[in-house]
Amino acid sequence: MDEAIAVAFADGVTRIALNRPDKRNAFDRPMWQGLIDAFAGLGEAAGAVLLTAAGDAFSAGADIAEFGAARRNAPEAAAYGDLMEVAYRAIATCPVPVVAAIPGACTGAGLVVALSADLRIAAADARFGIPVSRLGLAMPLPELAVVVPAIGRARALDLLLSARLIDAAEAMAWGIVSRVVDPAALAEEAARTARRIAAGPRAVNALHKRMVARVPLDGGGPLDPADRMDSYAPFDGPDYREGIAAFLEKRPPRFGGG
Repeated sequence: MDEAIAVAFADGVTRIALNRPDKRNAFDRPMWQGLIDAFAGLGEAAGAVLLTAAGDAFSAGADIAEFGAARRNAPEAAAYGDLMEVAYRAIATCPVPVVAAIPGACTGAGLVVALSADLRIAAADARFGIPVSRLGLAMPLPELAVVVPAIGRARALDLLLSARLIDAAEAMAWGIVSRVVDPAALAEEAARTARRIAAGPRAVNALHKRMVARVPLDGGGPLDPADRMDSYAPFDGPDYREGIAAFLEKRPPRFGGG
């Protein structure tokens, strides 16, 4: 566990851990690159990713100590932001579901990382926010492009303008997290969820990710005919036949990932 991003695999789940607990998992350049590399290196055996963190915080955001050398002006900040955007996209477009387990602070860029995952399970003592204005800075547009669709314009502005932190209960009411658990139960609850997903039909899980991303959140406009037909593709797959057989035979299904 010496790496800033630590990777392990067991039970069909790849565990990717933010591993700078002495810095509250604040992101520096090597950590962003490590996150990109970890998602790029997922093996075919992975049926889910568990994105977790060492220590008592998920991530306090960007490592401010790095700003003086790496983000001295707008052009440097924009170039650095390109790296961050690749990391967010690597999580969001991961072909298998990503479950984030969130203890403690989840702020700034750490919140964007968490929102890039598919499911978020938070400890009851977790805190969320975007206090970037305290540094005299704005959250860049590529990050807002993750935050605003997730929580809406008004709530995004609430966090940005007030620079306040919200607790896990409010975060759940806002849809930032889907579950809040006792801090002592967070690791096992998130791991259990990831194992359950990994044991499911992987082609269907991947399809659900793609389909949910394509549904217009404003409800406007007809669905694309090609997307509509894509959603019926599992009826031609082996997991469908296995799922029906298992149901009729009253036994757990044995999905093969087809």
